[in-house]
Amino acid sequence: MINDFTDLDVWRLGHKLVLSIYGMIKCFPKFEQYGLSDQMRRAAVSVTSNIAEGFGRQNAKEKIQFYYIAQGSLTELKNQMFVAKDVGYIDIVVFNQIQDQIGDVYRLLRGFIKSTRAIY
Repeated sequence: MINDFTDLDVWRLGHKLVLSIYGMIKCFPKFEQYGLSDQMRRAAVSVTSNIAEGFGRQNAKEKIQFYYIAQGSLTELKNQMFVAKDVGYIDIVVFNQIQDQIGDVYRLLRGFIKSTRAIY
């Protein structure tokens, strides 16, 4: 039974991604505190925040709109991972691990959007 957005698998997986991003950026240079690291935190948190907000909306159009915004934030985060890797802030192992997480959340989110459309 789903009573709250925290019951959603897509939100739970997204939350794990947020925690991974917060852990990863601890290793970034201090001068990036308000640059790339801040953008990555915002994008990651935006994913779960928009899933939560969409869950709280009553009509299908609004719900799906927020889920698409979450999808856009996830794509933004994927791009930022390439930047972090290419400037040398993370190694390929960390990059691949988090890109896999992003891919998992993306697939689950796409399925969630599809099922939400089918319900409404």
